[in-house]
Amino acid sequence: MTTPLDRDGIAELIPHSGPMCLLHRLVQWDLQQIVCLANNHRDPVHPLRSRSGLLASALIEYAAQAMALHGALIGRAAGLPVRPGYLASVRGTQLHVMTLHDLPQAGSAGPAAAAEPDELRISATRQAGDERQILYAFTAHHGSRLLAEGRAAVVLNTPVSLPHALRDAPPQEQPPTPPQDLPRALP
Repeated sequence: MTTPLDRDGIAELIPHSGPMCLLHRLVQWDLQQIVCLANNHRDPVHPLRSRSGLLASALIEYAAQAMALHGALIGRAAGLPVRPGYLASVRGTQLHVMTLHDLPQAGSAGPAAAAEPDELRISATRQAGDERQILYAFTAHHGSRLLAEGRAAVVLNTPVSLPHALRDAPPQEQPPTPPQDLPRALP
């Protein structure tokens, strides 16, 4: 499915806004995968930039935002409210560069590279999942160069993401609490 979205449209669907919305364009998506672009990796005031520049580990956040957008698009297509997800773990991640702000400019590697835009291409593919968690594989490219790859688990069943009816339901019967006047055991 192709739903053209620019940065403002993306920011409406993910929990990040302002400069922390790192993605600038949705390229394509379907029920299994999403591809997004970002062009802010050279920004001197990038919110994830350190004194050393924009470290490649920031690509994990770019991928997490693509995953969040994917979940929001699937929910919206199904007529469901957007459920927040939380990045639970990242595994098997390989960073193939140290920094992003100093990647070679488009065109600096010869005529073939001149046609490549100076953008980060973030892809996330759903590997498995259910109503409580999703496992994604992700990649990040600059032109044809692979910058990072890995897997991420997103958890959906946290109290914050439960529907209000479940979250506000009366608690199930709890075991009785001991009287407060009993002496406490010594450590």
